[in-house]
Amino acid sequence: MKIAYDGKRIVKNRTGLGNYGRYIINALAKNYPDNAYLIYAEDKGDDNLTKQVVKSNQVTYIYAKAKSAITKAIWRSYAIVKELSNDDVDIYHGLSNEIPIGISSTNIKSIVTIHDLIFIRYPALYKPIDRTIYTWKFKYACLNATRVIAISEQTKRDIISYFKIPEEKIDVVYQGCDTSFSQTVSEEKKERIRQKYNLPEKYILYVGSIETRKNLLLIVKALKLSNEKVHLIAIGKKTPYVQEVVAYAQANQLESQLTILHQIPFDELPSFYQMASLFVYPSFFEGFGIPIVEALHSNIPVIAAKGSCLEEAGGENSIYIDPTDANALAEAIDLVLSDTTVAERMRVEGKAYVQRFSDIQIAHDMMAVYKKI
Repeated sequence: MKIAYDGKRIVKNRTGLGNYGRYIINALAKNYPDNAYLIYAEDKGDDNLTKQVVKSNQVTYIYAKAKSAITKAIWRSYAIVKELSNDDVDIYHGLSNEIPIGISSTNIKSIVTIHDLIFIRYPALYKPIDRTIYTWKFKYACLNATRVIAISEQTKRDIISYFKIPEEKIDVVYQGCDTSFSQTVSEEKKERIRQKYNLPEKYILYVGSIETRKNLLLIVKALKLSNEKVHLIAIGKKTPYVQEVVAYAQANQLESQLTILHQIPFDELPSFYQMASLFVYPSFFEGFGIPIVEALHSNIPVIAAKGSCLEEAGGENSIYIDPTDANALAEAIDLVLSDTTVAERMRVEGKAYVQRFSDIQIAHDMMAVYKKI
C-alpha cells in the first residue's frame, strides 16, 4: 500500500501531536516494511524533529511548493487532494484531527485520528474562535473520513456523543511512546543529568504542559499534607498557570520542595523518569495520557486522576484519586513512598500492563484499520 500522512505536526511539534505522528510512522515502517509511507508537509520544519523519524527506503517526505503561509495553509487543507491523486495514494491518514476538504470525492480512502474533544467538554479553557474552528474541522473529518480512529475508549464515547458518529465507524487504536523509555539508562548518564539539574536523591515526577487542566497545583497542595517531605520535579511547557503554582508554594513554605523545568531535551526525559520514586499525573481530563505510559515503561509507580481515560493508560494496579482531593493524593503518595511492597507491586504489574502499548501492538492495530478499508 501507498499510505500518505499529514506531516505538519511531525516536522513542527516537539511534543503531543508531533510525537504521535513520528511514533506511528516509525512503528509502521519497522513492522510493516512492504508499504510506502509518504509524509506531506508544508515545509521542512525543524530538522531535529524530522531526524526523529528513522531513515528508511519506505519513508519519503514530500513538501509543498507553496511559499507563503497562506498558500501553504491552502495547500494543506485543499490543494493537496489533487497531489495525492496524482501520486496514486491508496490511503490518507490525518494524524491530528483533520483531513483535507474534498478528499471524500476521490478514490482515496481516508482515516482521521481524533485525540480528544476537550475543547467541547471544557469550553472555558479555549477562545471562542478556536472552539468554533476546532468543532468544524474535527466534525468535518469524522463525517467525511472513511474511518475514524480514537486514541481511547473515552475519546470514542465523546465522538459518538458530541458528533453523533456511528460506533461501527470508529476504531480504538491506543498510543505508544518512544522506545527510549523502556531502555535502561546508564548510571553514568543518570548521574550527569542529576548533577546538571541538581536533582535530589528522591523525588516525585510530573511531566506535561503546566496549565490549569493538568492540575499541577493539586500535587503541590498534597506536598503540604504529606508525611513524606519529598521533592517535586515538574517538567513541561510554561503557561501563566505556573505563577499560580509558584505563588501557592511560596505562601506555604514549599519552595524548597518544588522545581519546575521547561524545554528539557527529549533524550534526557528517560533519565528523569527512571530516577524518580513516583510519577503523579492528576489531570482533570485527557484524551489518553502518554506520560503515564512513559512512566510505566520506565518502571516507576503511577498515581493519576479519575474521570477520563487515565485508567486506560495506567491499568488497574496504578492508583487513581479524585482530581479535586488533595488529601486523597497525599495519602496515596505516603502509601507508595513508605511501603516498598506496594511500590514494587505497582512497578511489576505496571510494566506488564504497558506491554499492550508496545510499538509492535500499536503497529498491528493500526495496520488492521488500513487493511479494513
